[in-house]
Amino acid sequence: MREVVADPPASLPMPRGSNRHATVAGATRPAFAPSRALVVAVLGFFVVTLDALVVNVALPAIGRDLGGGIAGLQWVVGGYSLMFAALLLSAGALSDRIGARQAFGAGVVLFVAASVACGLAPTMGVLIAARLAQGAGAALLMPASLALIREAYVAPAPRARAIALWSLGAGVASAAGPVVGGVLTLLNWRAIFFINLPIGVATLGLLAGVSPSPWRAAPFDWIGQVTAMLAMGGLTYGLIEGGAQGFAAPNVRAALVVAALALVAFVVAQARGAHPMVPLGLVRSRSVAVPVAAGFTFTVGFYGLVFLLSLYFQQVRALSSLAAGLAFLPMTGLSFFATLLAPRIAERYGPRIPMAIGQALMAAGLVSLGVAAIGAPIWLLALLTLPVGFGSALTVPTLTAVLLDRVPAERAGTASGVLNTGRQLGGALAIAVFGALVAPRGSFLHGLQISLAIAAALLLVTAAASLSLRPVKR
Repeated sequence: MREVVADPPASLPMPRGSNRHATVAGATRPAFAPSRALVVAVLGFFVVTLDALVVNVALPAIGRDLGGGIAGLQWVVGGYSLMFAALLLSAGALSDRIGARQAFGAGVVLFVAASVACGLAPTMGVLIAARLAQGAGAALLMPASLALIREAYVAPAPRARAIALWSLGAGVASAAGPVVGGVLTLLNWRAIFFINLPIGVATLGLLAGVSPSPWRAAPFDWIGQVTAMLAMGGLTYGLIEGGAQGFAAPNVRAALVVAALALVAFVVAQARGAHPMVPLGLVRSRSVAVPVAAGFTFTVGFYGLVFLLSLYFQQVRALSSLAAGLAFLPMTGLSFFATLLAPRIAERYGPRIPMAIGQALMAAGLVSLGVAAIGAPIWLLALLTLPVGFGSALTVPTLTAVLLDRVPAERAGTASGVLNTGRQLGGALAIAVFGALVAPRGSFLHGLQISLAIAAALLLVTAAASLSLRPVKR
């Protein structure tokens, strides 16, 4: 039976570039109001980004309450990103199969339930397990949010503006996250997780007004999913525990070997499988490979910086959680406002220029912070984060629009899953590697400088690669 969806009410005008009727999987169906779908997608991206950042400022308080040392704190932050990354590939394909709206709703329910479990966690082990579940929920809703936008906005220019607003949700979360985390931590660190409950309920209420997305029957790539999880999990475990125990420890070596073997098995499965969750032909395209690589290095730089400075401000410079959160406000606040400029700059100059300049600015900011970290006043360090904030605002919306412009609608979930897998994997590996570098006693500052230099070098490589992109036809 063909799906029948009512037209939007007359009081909701159709945005320029959107179609009142869309053809999906060979059937024509009335499209839902794009504005409602966009609001839902923005809220989803907001809460996912908020939880990735709000926890950083609370780390010292969590450590004092639950123990676990630096390795435990790495798992609190990195475990979320790890599960997020490990399931995103399947979640993108799942979104394409069961429909974006359905996948999004399931992700929100899981995310909110896991948030409550985080807030009630009695031990570090329970908290880490709940954070892994949070990452699974985030993995379900993230690619579905982009797929909802891809369904709602057919023309590239309006879609780019919609994606900029979607990115603005992350910008608001980035600006608010450290400050909100600092304020709530003064009350109790558990409050940073309970705040997700009202946001999740509101999102589900709005989602009820979005038309169900079409289903597409296709087998599930179990081999690809299992090998991807083993590869990412083994690598992250090996890096985190290697920093805590030493890389000569038998369990660390075993984890790294498992990761290497699983990676080989994953590539073989994707090349030979009848229904791979990551078609290799998709990722061979420069228009997909470059945005994915840029998303990876962006997250290494941005999330790695927030993790490092949160510990540095409180453990080395003895700031309160609120003061540490406020120190991030120049970077995150500028990122919020500058996000609105990115699509206009990209429309005028093409995607290559804002992507390359954005990553180069981030690299310059990271290097400056590494140099100034020795004895510089807090106000100066806060100002030196401005290039990172502005550069990230130029980079993220542009690389996302490039990716979605070059893939067909039926692959939007898969493509966004690949992109966000790269981003979350970058966050997980940044926490693992940078945490290992700053973990030894008496070497925090030196480890911070090395970490920021690594992130800057990666950003410069992908900035150069961004210049190789061809213009997007509009």
